[in-house]
Amino acid sequence: MSDVPHPVDSYVGSRLRLRRTLIGMSQEKLGHALGLTFQQVQKYERGANRISASKLHDVSKILDVPISFFFENMPSGVRPLTGLSAVAAEPFEADQLQRRETIDLVRAYYRITDPQVRRRTLDLIKALSISEAAVKSEV
Repeated sequence: MSDVPHPVDSYVGSRLRLRRTLIGMSQEKLGHALGLTFQQVQKYERGANRISASKLHDVSKILDVPISFFFENMPSGVRPLTGLSAVAAEPFEADQLQRRETIDLVRAYYRITDPQVRRRTLDLIKALSISEAAVKSEV
């Protein structure tokens, strides 16, 4: 068996970590809810250990997301490995959703209780990103 995690396992693990951190749950607390150690949760999050279907079902209930959440937006390059491609595969690299500042931004956004203020904040961020992209394209 290869030491390189399967890209799908790594992606599912990265989504598990994303959701867990977004709701502010520790690996230890998730492990306890699943009847596992925090080290096992770490291995799931890295993709080092594959999450069984029944365990993924339990995780989805604990983290309050549908099972499909763990597969959403999976990059097209993440495919089952066969033959020589398994040897040459690179470990899955976490995307921008895994960055600390992204997680902090999402947490802060959801702490805004007034739906209108939250919507205006989102509109502001979108406008800023469009404005910055326009400036960069002019250069």
